[in-house]
Amino acid sequence: MQRVATDLHHALLQCDVRIEPVVLRASWRWTHVRAGLFLGSSLFRIAAAARRGSVDAVLFSSMVTASLAPLLQGTLRKHGVASAAIVHGRDATLPSAPYQWLAPRIFAALDAVFPVSRATGAACLERGLAATKLHVVPNGVSPDRFGSDWPRGAARAMLFERFGAPENVAGRRPENILLLCSAGRQVKRKGFAWFVEQVLPRLPEDVHYWLAGEGPETERILAAADRAGVAHRVRLLGRLTHKELEGMYRAADLFVMPNVPVPGDMEGFGVVMLEAGLCGLPTVGANIEGIADVVEDGRNGRLVRSGDATAFCEAILAYRRAPDMLEAARSGAASHVLERFGWRETAEKYLNVLKTCASLRRKAS
Repeated sequence: MQRVATDLHHALLQCDVRIEPVVLRASWRWTHVRAGLFLGSSLFRIAAAARRGSVDAVLFSSMVTASLAPLLQGTLRKHGVASAAIVHGRDATLPSAPYQWLAPRIFAALDAVFPVSRATGAACLERGLAATKLHVVPNGVSPDRFGSDWPRGAARAMLFERFGAPENVAGRRPENILLLCSAGRQVKRKGFAWFVEQVLPRLPEDVHYWLAGEGPETERILAAADRAGVAHRVRLLGRLTHKELEGMYRAADLFVMPNVPVPGDMEGFGVVMLEAGLCGLPTVGANIEGIADVVEDGRNGRLVRSGDATAFCEAILAYRRAPDMLEAARSGAASHVLERFGWRETAEKYLNVLKTCASLRRKAS
């Protein structure tokens, strides 16, 4: 969510529009501590800007900051200022009774809502959003986010030097294994533990799985690897630097999104798939929630049924058996991301809706 807000801000600065950012700048450790004061000061700043007539529309970067919308509703509408919010997924589905009581009131106070995927949009509609306010706009990725263009062999050598080469590779040289990877917060909905225990044991010994990130499921993933007898083929890399993350993407053969449904916690989109694709890495992902809006089956990867271990195996093995198909998928992944998920086009979609809402709000005030 933070990266999306930052990249969108940069993209909007390139458009024909004046931006007045209201930003909380804090490390992850201090974000929650400072959030209350930030929201309080933002309430006054936005209201003052509306009274001055210096703003036409307010775009909240998530439902968290959009919680100010009901409090600002009277002031914004009195002065002809439109309001909208981006919804990422869990910021709509958070399983908290007070939050779910608040969500429809936030939607009612806004003029437009921008879910990042069709699944997120459906979750918003289920929580009281009027269909006329719904505008699905997918996330984007900056083309220069990963710009080193490392050859795969060099990236793999860097990764092995940094984290150690895999062992027991079934007669293959380490650089010739089929390397699967995932990135993201290690929570239950990501399905990492399920994949390690149910899918990886069915794949050949020369298929290895490396994961970047941290989270409450880390120990469960390790325990699943031990139970399945694949601990030697699983590597948890922890939190990576920007360079290390790019190295993993460029060194791997396939990106994996093995998500499973978890009530109250959804995959709203999955920016990591755009990052991986930008580095020429196709995705094998569960056909669930926001993942279905990112992966075009056969173009930048494969979609398979969530929880279907056999389907995941077949999709991965199809690439393993056909190096030419895998190479074509790598090229297709990069071009797919650049063609469909550029930030400039995404920013224009936001602006078009905001301009329309602002015009209608001025006429109504």
